[in-house]
Formats: sequence, C-alpha cells, structure tokens
Amino acid sequence: MGSAVKVLVAIHYSVLVAWPVRKENVVALQRADMRMVRCGVKLKDRLPNKELRERLGIDDIALVLQQNRLRWYGHVLRKDDDDWVKKCMEYEVEGPRQRGRPKRTWREVVREDCQACKMNKEDAIDRCKWRKMIKDVR
Repeated sequence: MGSAVKVLVAIHYSVLVAWPVRKENVVALQRADMRMVRCGVKLKDRLPNKELRERLGIDDIALVLQQNRLRWYGHVLRKDDDDWVKKCMEYEVEGPRQRGRPKRTWREVVREDCQACKMNKEDAIDRCKWRKMIKDVR
C-alpha cells in the first residue's frame, strides 16, 4: 500500500486544474480516489478513510482541486498583461448566449474559491504570501 498508491494518486491529482468541476464530478473523483487509497486494505481491518489518508499523507481531492486552481490562478495573475494565457483567462465571448442556464466557467469557480479562502487578486502579486495562503487552506 506504499509507493504505488502514492504514485497513482499523484498522477490523479496533477491533472485536475483546467476545467470547472461540477459537484457530480467531485463526487466521482472522490470515489475513484478512495478506491486507489483503499487498494490492498481489507474490510476486516476496519480502517476509516480519514485514518488511511493521514497515514498516506493525502488530502481530500476537493481540497487538492481548490489548491491547484488557486495556485494556477495566482501564476496567471502574475504574468504580463500582454501574455496570451492571461488574455485567454480574461477573454469574454461576444454574441448571444444559448437559452437556459449558462455553463459554469472556470473564472466563477476560482472566484468562489477565493471568497471561501478570503483571498483576493492583490494577494496573488506576492508569490510567497499567495503560496502560504493556499497551503493554509484546510
């Protein structure tokens, strides 16, 4: 249950930054994550999920998603104003929207993350402060 599980979980966590995640996606990721964490653990051991996570030093996938999004957001905010990545993040699509509820955007998700952690754009300018604030989110 050692290094193989840690490698699988690390690969799993590193991919999850780019899209606005829905609640059902988070639930599915949490299920998949716990299946990987529980690999090799028998039911008769009766170990709770929280204890397994603590033993492996793994955080909840929802928290990791939030930290990764905020880390990337800070990185993009520190870029030059003429950088194409920053322009893409701030780009507004012109024209009429389709009927119905608009899809949730990545920017909306990051705004919610910042509000939940009491962070703002000005904090991101200082990289050390931003990283410390992200690590303190738990």
